[in-house]
Amino acid sequence: MATYLKTGLTEAERAEEQTKVRAIVEETLAEIEARGDEAIAELSARFDNWEREDFRLTDGEIERCLARMDASDLDDIRFAQDQIRSFARVQKDALRDVEVETLPGVILGHRNIPVNSVGCYVPGGKYPMIASAHMSVVTAKVAGVARIAAASPPFAGEPHPAVVSAMHLGGADEIYCLGGIQAVGAMALGTATISPVDMLVGPGNAFVAEAKRQLFGRVGIDLFAGPTETLLIADETVDGELCATDLLGQAEHGPTSPAILLTTSETLARDTLAEVERQLRHLATAEIAGQAWRDYGQVILCDDRDEMLAQADRIASEHVQVMTRDPDWFHRNMTNYGALFLGAETNVSYGDKVIGTNHTLPTRGAARYTGGLWVGKFLKTCTYQKITSPEATVQIGEVCSRLCALEGFAGHKEQADIRVRRHGRINSAGNA
Repeated sequence: MATYLKTGLTEAERAEEQTKVRAIVEETLAEIEARGDEAIAELSARFDNWEREDFRLTDGEIERCLARMDASDLDDIRFAQDQIRSFARVQKDALRDVEVETLPGVILGHRNIPVNSVGCYVPGGKYPMIASAHMSVVTAKVAGVARIAAASPPFAGEPHPAVVSAMHLGGADEIYCLGGIQAVGAMALGTATISPVDMLVGPGNAFVAEAKRQLFGRVGIDLFAGPTETLLIADETVDGELCATDLLGQAEHGPTSPAILLTTSETLARDTLAEVERQLRHLATAEIAGQAWRDYGQVILCDDRDEMLAQADRIASEHVQVMTRDPDWFHRNMTNYGALFLGAETNVSYGDKVIGTNHTLPTRGAARYTGGLWVGKFLKTCTYQKITSPEATVQIGEVCSRLCALEGFAGHKEQADIRVRRHGRINSAGNA
């Protein structure tokens, strides 16, 4: 039976916080819808201390951001985007349009059609999340999205040069220096100066995540994303220093980011707990990571790997890092996760920043029913049908008529019957 050596806030305490967030977001979105650009300007001044008449960056401003970047930093951004672009292309190649003749004269098929416009949100409140520009903008570009709008808040009182550069190099058509609820609200609802998009993607804080949830339906979204989560599955083959490093490396995302250790080794569990406290005395981001660990960190001791597997699938974490004697066993058997990181040689940071898989992933248990952002999220798989002979429409129509009668749909039945009557007469006359 699993034993908790450390727990965080209760579910009731977490739910109370979410209720407060929900009310704030609902009121803010109503303001944006009612007053458009005026509300956007007020919100930007209030929350980001950022004021300007037009939040879209000009070509000149974008060029100045690029000019401020070191050549080596731009090369690193290009390298990361090349990895993400390459894997997205492989994923897109796995998708294909299909067409098949299911019966003589009956043709069915589907086309993968890109969404027309997408709003990509790139967080930047605590950290300039350069990688999030790659993950959303580059992937949407590979999918063939015609219009890509990207938004990120000001950092230290100005557009962050690296974030703007990443958006531009990734292929964004419009770049806005705008953050939080006001950014996703403006892109989804539209204002006099910002045309609405068809879909919102990208991670964000609790307010951005809740805004996307409330806007879903009016626009599409990639997924319901909350604070970053990491789950570490480890046994005696690794040490507490490595486990603590990997837990805190994700806890620093924000004060509500869960970081959980599952292990069959009590020695490793206790070593990790001690090592976390030691590292927090020196970690530059200890204020954030320490709060996340205190309130949301867990250490769960399991009897064997089967119990670790059951706990991992129950938790359904965004990131799952497996450092055990046989990590591929978890790869073969786990079903609920956003992304897997197999073996001690890899880690979540690689996936977050550069390796090529997408870092926008399901949280809060959503991994039970969805994967993360990928090129397919930007494509609509739309079906079509075509009947090419009178015989085929009679064959399908006769069955359709009987099924409509079975359900009591008289109008549906007549749609089939009129074609059966017309083409049946032609057939009986021998003119088909």
